[in-house]
Amino acid sequence: MSKIPQEIIEQAKKLNAIIRRHQYLYHTMDTPEISDEAYDSLLRELLSLEEKYPELKKINDASERVGGEPLSEFKKVRHEFRQWSFDDVFDFGELQKWDEKVRKMIEKNPEIAKEKVEYCCELKIDGLKVILTYEHGEFRQGATRGDGEVGEEVTQNLKTIRSIPLQLAKPVSCIAVGECWLSKKQLEKINASRAKVGEPLFANTRNAAAGSLRQLDPKIVSDRNLDSFIYDLDEIPALMPENQDEELVLLSNLGFQTNPHYKVFDSLAGVQKFYEAWSRKKNSLDYGLDGIVIKINSRKIQTALGYTAKSPRWAIAYKFPAEQVTTVVEDIAFQVGRMGTVTPVAHLRPVVVAGSTVSRATLHNEDEIARLDVRVGDTVILQKAGDVIPDIVSVVKELRTGKEKKFVWPKAVMACGGDGAIERIPGQSAWRCVNKNSFEQQKRKFEHFVSKQALNIVDLGPKIIETFLKENLISEYADIFTLEKGDLLALPRFAEKSVSGLLSAVSSARKTTLPRLLIGLSIPQVGEETAYDLAEHFGTLEKLCTASYENLEKINGVGPIVAQSVVDFFADKNNQKMLQNFLRQITIEKSASTGTSQKSTELAGKTFVLTGTLATMSRDEAKQKIRALGGNVSSSVSRETSFVVAGENPGSKKENAQKLGVKILSEEEFLKLF
Repeated sequence: MSKIPQEIIEQAKKLNAIIRRHQYLYHTMDTPEISDEAYDSLLRELLSLEEKYPELKKINDASERVGGEPLSEFKKVRHEFRQWSFDDVFDFGELQKWDEKVRKMIEKNPEIAKEKVEYCCELKIDGLKVILTYEHGEFRQGATRGDGEVGEEVTQNLKTIRSIPLQLAKPVSCIAVGECWLSKKQLEKINASRAKVGEPLFANTRNAAAGSLRQLDPKIVSDRNLDSFIYDLDEIPALMPENQDEELVLLSNLGFQTNPHYKVFDSLAGVQKFYEAWSRKKNSLDYGLDGIVIKINSRKIQTALGYTAKSPRWAIAYKFPAEQVTTVVEDIAFQVGRMGTVTPVAHLRPVVVAGSTVSRATLHNEDEIARLDVRVGDTVILQKAGDVIPDIVSVVKELRTGKEKKFVWPKAVMACGGDGAIERIPGQSAWRCVNKNSFEQQKRKFEHFVSKQALNIVDLGPKIIETFLKENLISEYADIFTLEKGDLLALPRFAEKSVSGLLSAVSSARKTTLPRLLIGLSIPQVGEETAYDLAEHFGTLEKLCTASYENLEKINGVGPIVAQSVVDFFADKNNQKMLQNFLRQITIEKSASTGTSQKSTELAGKTFVLTGTLATMSRDEAKQKIRALGGNVSSSVSRETSFVVAGENPGSKKENAQKLGVKILSEEEFLKLF
C-alpha cells in the first residue's frame, strides 16, 4: 500500500464510501439521489483506480459488486441454524384448519396461553433462499439453502447484489435469511439476449435467479442484476425484537432491503383480504410472487411452538392458485366447430387450475395427440396460461400402469351429421366434416353470431339456440329478428318475463357496426382482426361485397387465402340470399372502425398483440382503445408487430416476441399510451 500515492488512497476511500451510500439509498431506502448513469460513472472511476493499483481492492468493498475472480467450484457450507421450509395451504378452509391446530397448541401451553395471537403477513417472493453471515457488521459468508443443513457457498456472487449490504449500519454479528430474485424486466432482457445467440430461454424469474446465482463467474452474476429481500434473523444476540414485524424494521435499519408490503392482522378475516388483494395484483410488481407467508407475530409464541421435522409450526405459506396442475385423462371426445373443423377434446378428472375448476382441455389436432402420446387414463400436466382454454403440456409417462388406452383417430364423427365422414384439410393438421351443413355446425354458427364480439345478443344462449333450431324457429340469421312473443311462449320453460327480455335484447341488436357484422357472418378465414381490417378499408358492406380478389389481397393483413375466401363467400348465391334477408332486419351504423368516420391517429401504423389477462380492463376494451387511437390489433406475433402487451399468465406469444425482438409492454406501460 505504501507504493500508492496517499491522494489516490484517499480518493478511492471517498469513492468507495459514496458508492456504498448510493447503493443503500437506491436498494434499501428506495430514495435514489442520483441517476443510474451517474452511479455507473462513479463505479467506473473506482474500477479504473483499482486497475492501476490492484492493492486498493483490499480497502474497498463497493467494487466487489461487479464480480471477483471466477470460482472453480462451490464449497459446501453446513448451516449453523437448520434452514426450514414452510408447509403450504391452498384455500381458506385449509388455512382455518392450520389456525385451529396452532391455537389448540397455544391454549395447552401455560407459558403462552395468554399471549395475544397476531398474524404477520408477508409476500412470498418466488426466488432462491439465501443465508447471510455477518461478523461485527462485515459480510463474511453467503450460502444457498441446499437441503436445509448443507448449502453451497456463493459469497462472491452475493457480493454483486447491490441490495445486500457488505457493511451493516451497526457492528453486530448476525445470520440473516432472505430471498434472491430477478426482476421480470431483467428476465426479458436476458432472454432476448439468449434468443439472439440460440441459447435456451429461462422459463421464469426464479429459474433465472437460481441459474444466475450458481454461475462460477461473479462477473456474469453481476451482469444479471439480481436483487434481494431479507425477512428473518436466525441469530442476533441482544437485539432480537419481540415481534416479527419489529424484526423487519430492525433488518431495514441494519441496511437490508426488506419487502415493504407486509401487514399485521388480529384475525384470519384480515389475512384472507390481504391474500385476495395480492392474488389479484400480484403481476403489478416487477418480481414474482407465488403466495403469502403467514407468521405468528409473537417471537415468544414462535419459540414455544417450535418446529416439526421440516417446518415451523408457527408459520404457513398460503399459495396462490396453481397455473399448472396434474390430472387424469378420462376420455377423448370430439367437438365440431362452426366451420366444420373437428377438434379432439380431453375429458379430465376435474381439477382446480388458476382459480377455476377445469374438466376439459383441447388437444388441438391429430398431430398434437401423436406428439404428446396422450392416452386415455394418462396423468397429464395441465396449464392455464394466457388464454382461457387450458392446455395439456405433457404426459407424466412415469406414472403409467399399462392400463392406459392408446388413442386411435376415427374415420367418422357422428356430430358431423349424415354418415359422420371426416376428411383432412389439405396442407393442415386439422380434420373437418365432409358434410358442410350439419346441425352441430349450424348451432355453432348461431352461437358465434350472437356472441359478444359479433351481434352481442346477451340473452340468447347456446341452450336457447339449440331449442330454436330443433323447433325449426330459425334456419338463417334473419329469422332471429322475426321471432314473435307467441312463438316463444309456446315453448317449454319460456315465461312472459324471460320472453320479453329476450325480444328486447334482439331488438337492441338491430343496430350494429360493419366489423361486428363481418365477425358474425362466419366467413371462412376471417377472424376478428381481419374483420376490422376489411371494415376499415372498404367502409361499407356494399363495397366489400363487390371487391375483387386483387383489391382484397393488397390489404395489410389479408393474404391470398383470405382474399379468395372473401370473394367465394360473397359470390355464393345462398350467402347472397341470406344477406338480403338479414339486411332487411338490421341497420349498419357508422363507427370509428370504418373508413367513414374521423378518429385519432396517435397509434397509426402500430400493430399490437395482446396476451394474458389484463387486470384493469377486458381484452375487448383494450382492443377498442387501440383502434380508437388508430392502431391495429393482430392475433399473432410477427416481425411486423410493434408491441406485445403481456398481462397475467402470458402465453407463447410473449416468448415469440422475445425471440423476434418485439418490444413487450407491461399493462402499466400499455396504459401510459392512453
